Amino acid sequence: MGKGKLKKFQENKTFSCLIQPATEDLLGLDHPLKGHWKEQVFRNGNPIVLELGCGKGEYTVALAERFPEKNYIGIDIKGARLWKGAKYATQQALGNVAFIRARVEFIESLFAQDEIDEIWITFADPQERKPRKRLTHPRFLERYRNILVPGGIIHLKTDSRLLHHFTLETARQNGLTVLRHGEDIYGSGMADELLSIQTFYEKNFRAQGIPITYLAFRLDKDGPLAEPEWDQQPYEQTYKTLTRS
Repeated sequence: MGKGKLKKFQENKTFSCLIQPATEDLLGLDHPLKGHWKEQVFRNGNPIVLELGCGKGEYTVALAERFPEKNYIGIDIKGARLWKGAKYATQQALGNVAFIRARVEFIESLFAQDEIDEIWITFADPQERKPRKRLTHPRFLERYRNILVPGGIIHLKTDSRLLHHFTLETARQNGLTVLRHGEDIYGSGMADELLSIQTFYEKNFRAQGIPITYLAFRLDKDGPLAEPEWDQQPYEQTYKTLTRS
């Protein structure tokens, strides 16, 4: 491990906005902050928005700056990535930002029922050959539903047409309410204040001429959710995209 990463890991320990639970503390257990994020972390009653796989936290902090009436939490497993967002939030004294170093699989150990209002998934790995690992697969959506308010919103912003259409078909075939969707948010003029935030990955994808897609839908159905029946071949990437590392 390089000295740069070690330095970041040490500095991460000083950021009060960064929570780093041990894996063994989340396996079948509830984190002490579960159900208490508003009063113990943010000290307000504002809605909480999650960004899953937030990377360097660019979208999390940008949303927090543009919409201070909400609280934002970014989740990622890579501490070296989270360092940038946590450092920026600390330097700018952003009281409505927090980060968690953990796997998405543990969100039910971190958050209580109805504790989260919205979830963002930005430029996640499309997992072309492993659909069950996609962050919008029904097995993940069912976990999200357990922490979201009734009818909570999922936002998906991605360069992957495969992930976009997989998620759109998942929503449609399961009777979920699709609020907005577009296959080229910049070419169509869809990129408003909410969608015009650009992460490192997004800037590079756009430089390659890759359209950016967006989808918003509500998790407004009880009961099991099924993986969609569809042909993904037309949507598989025909170009080389950046490695999400």
